[in-house]
Amino acid sequence: MTTEASPLEAAPLATASPTLVLEKNPFLVSLGERVRSLRARRGMTRKAVAAAANVSERHLANLEYGEGNASILVLLQVAGALHCSLFELLGDVTTSTPEWLLIRELLEHSDEAHLRRARIAIGEALGTGGGTPHANPRVALVGLRGAGKSSLGQMLADDLGFPFVELSREIEKFAGCSVNEIQNLYGMNAYRRYERRALEEAIQIYPEAVIATPGGLVSDPATFNQLLSHCTTVWLHADPEDHMRRVVAQGDMRPMANSREAMEDLKSILAGRAAFYSKSQLKLDTSAQPLDETFKALRSMVRALLQLPA
Repeated sequence: MTTEASPLEAAPLATASPTLVLEKNPFLVSLGERVRSLRARRGMTRKAVAAAANVSERHLANLEYGEGNASILVLLQVAGALHCSLFELLGDVTTSTPEWLLIRELLEHSDEAHLRRARIAIGEALGTGGGTPHANPRVALVGLRGAGKSSLGQMLADDLGFPFVELSREIEKFAGCSVNEIQNLYGMNAYRRYERRALEEAIQIYPEAVIATPGGLVSDPATFNQLLSHCTTVWLHADPEDHMRRVVAQGDMRPMANSREAMEDLKSILAGRAAFYSKSQLKLDTSAQPLDETFKALRSMVRALLQLPA
């Protein structure tokens, strides 16, 4: 009995000739960097992506380090595993239409501050979100799991007299099962749909609230735009060691389960998401001091922004 090889095994990655072994194609190197970045942003280990894409870890590693020339079918498989378009994987979505090209030309040499203003202006012009309210009494806490969103969020809600909404629990109510079961049974795309629906309902129901968001919410630009448009956002961040310690104390190793390099995976996830978390209006280091002192700092900055009595 024979087994059918995956498209990648059937068409192995091409390797450089012996005389060019030290040279790497710049495009393949950039492609590998994007694959690693997307994987980190999604919070997925190399093993998980390889399994979802039906390729070997060795071949995926070759792709990530620009050491092989994958077929278009393999790239499609990897893009599917990372829940992104092939355009995003190739880094060329802004060449897809003339309007994209014109917009790209206008923004290409802009710094982050100009891009942020452009994003907000476009969101306001289209009425699709993306703006950043100066003081919205709907306070959303973002950050990686273990940053203190649940503990500090409940304390802040009690202090402000606002409802406390833990978005993960709302997602589970919609789906009728746990977050792990949603992801295992229906996949990440289904989970992201539940996540967006839960956020939209929370925004509709609660004019005032403290919302603890899942760490990976920033991976979906449309959902993150909704959050930025309708909430005062606070990035709670901590040292990687504290993130790990707190997650383990909760008895939950997501998204590092079954990884032999849990700390490195955690650091990669933080690096991949930091640029998105940093779009928040406020930022607080939850590793700098004990919980009570950290809460006092959070309370002070939120009340000041919302122009509430200290």
